[in-house]
Amino acid sequence: MKLHRIGLQLAAAITLVVAAAAVAAAGNERDILAPAGKLRIGVYPGSPTSMVQEAKTGETHGLSVDLGSELARRLEVPVEIVQFQRIADVLEAIKAGRVDFTVSNATPARAQDVAFSQTLLSIELGVLVPAGSSIATIDDMDRPGVRVGVTKGSTSERTLPKLMPKATVIPAQNLNLAVEMLGRGELDAFATNKAVLFEMSDGMPGASVLDGRWGIEHLAVAIPRGRDGGLDYLRRFVADVQSSGLLAQAVARAGLRGSAKAE
Repeated sequence: MKLHRIGLQLAAAITLVVAAAAVAAAGNERDILAPAGKLRIGVYPGSPTSMVQEAKTGETHGLSVDLGSELARRLEVPVEIVQFQRIADVLEAIKAGRVDFTVSNATPARAQDVAFSQTLLSIELGVLVPAGSSIATIDDMDRPGVRVGVTKGSTSERTLPKLMPKATVIPAQNLNLAVEMLGRGELDAFATNKAVLFEMSDGMPGASVLDGRWGIEHLAVAIPRGRDGGLDYLRRFVADVQSSGLLAQAVARAGLRGSAKAE
């Protein structure tokens, strides 16, 4: 009986040690992923992958907003939404450690400056043309005199001149300015991921997103480099939101269109 009691006491002690270790691990991950005591989510307006606002309710949604808020809930820290003009500014803030979380196209070039999870969602890259445009297909784009807008500092700005060397690629400071430039006839088309293009087209009567695609973006969660101790937790988080349906719910709330199956 005495040996039995000792065994029970030892088992209880081991359980307490394991439980304490689990709590410590959770606290450590919280300190790594949200070192400021809150999760600072970097966003830019007009993109369902980042942040969009519902016209009727004024509520904000988007993959960065909704998934960042869910991560903060699990880490048991408050949320701070930090807004920028464009994704390039968000990534610069991530690089500098002024922002803790965003969703971005995970390119090798960007991976030099920030750390990425596995692919969260893949989205087609396409082209938006205004009402009355003579451009009917993506193949019609690559010809002299065609002015294709992109967001300044984006992957599209670096990629399109190689894919469409005959066209003129013109960077816009942000998405709102791009819509204005299309409306004034300063651009013949605008190129980026289709989630953004469909959102833009909703506010441009007669505008259309062309069929087909000129590439694909692989979106992932981005955090500052040097926080490797939180990456395993982040990867488990991404896998869970994909399998549990939380990602699908965030996609629906944001009205995100043009997505493809994660690869």
